[in-house]
Amino acid sequence: MTPLNENSFYSHTKEIDLINRDPKQINEDVVKVDFEDVIAEPDGTHSMDGVWKVSYTTFTVSKYWCYRVLSAIFGIPVALLWGFCFACISFCHIWAVMPCIKSYLIETQCLSRIYSLCIHTFCDPLFEALGKIFSSVRVALRKEV
Repeated sequence: MTPLNENSFYSHTKEIDLINRDPKQINEDVVKVDFEDVIAEPDGTHSMDGVWKVSYTTFTVSKYWCYRVLSAIFGIPVALLWGFCFACISFCHIWAVMPCIKSYLIETQCLSRIYSLCIHTFCDPLFEALGKIFSSVRVALRKEV
């Protein structure tokens, strides 16, 4: 039994970027919701400026803190569940799906060669003969008025 080397531990605990937490921008259009995306007053229908400012602040601060509290409470358990889920998906894909696909491809490759051999043996001469027969046929179209 070989001991685990130091690099195998660090490959699972890489340095993460605490500033840019969505580097692949997977949530750019989905959950990026600002006050202006949800609440808007058209021209001619405006609340008092003070109400508008307090509403903006209330929306922004409550969204910010609600997200922080929910992620503090549920973030780690949900990350554990998603980690388990994707581990199961990876396991099934690696140990079941890909071997089945590879097995199918190996089996169909044999059938494909037999099918190809039959087509080349029986159909190619037939179609070649038909091509030679109809190669002397000339078609002329005339439009008579």
